[in-house]
Amino acid sequence: MPCAGPVRSRRSHPAPLHQHAIEDLRFIRKTMENAGSFTAVPGWGGVAMGGTALVATALAPTPGNRWAWLATWLAAGVCAFAIGALAVYDKARRAGTPVLTQPGRKFVLSFFPPLLAGAVLSGVLFRAGLANLLPGVWLLLYGAGVMSAGAFSVPVVPAMGLCFMLAGLAAQFCPGAWGNAVMAVGFGGLHILFGLIIARRYGG
Repeated sequence: MPCAGPVRSRRSHPAPLHQHAIEDLRFIRKTMENAGSFTAVPGWGGVAMGGTALVATALAPTPGNRWAWLATWLAAGVCAFAIGALAVYDKARRAGTPVLTQPGRKFVLSFFPPLLAGAVLSGVLFRAGLANLLPGVWLLLYGAGVMSAGAFSVPVVPAMGLCFMLAGLAAQFCPGAWGNAVMAVGFGGLHILFGLIIARRYGG
């Protein structure tokens, strides 16, 4: 019977050993990344965000002056967001890890939908003359964002989100004139409290 050719020529050439090793390392790194937690939640940055809320409380007019009140708190929110974003970047840089790892992307994607819902509801309530409800709504939806995003972070983060939600729930039963005080306790006090906890337990 005629030979069909050398056996070696009919076999596919095996991949080099170093290529297998590189592929294994990539698989291990991706598995560890997916199983990890987003640890760049800033502690001292959270304290600074709380300080921004306390400053806004001192500067904001009474909720009865609703346009000036809204402008003050929106400016404070933009400042706090910028502080938080810079603090996250700095903490990740000091740890030598990129911000948008797989847990980081999940954290961001879980955090922002409640904030978007809060922005939409804020416009609706403000136009309806119900600005007195905004502190509670903001606390509730911010807490929902932190709590859902905290599923991909360290355990203290979802606990912080729950506290914000409880503060928002309590705010719904407070008089409208207490708006600034509610914001100070929620966005000021809770950020400072949990920021100190995170800074002490999770490296700044």
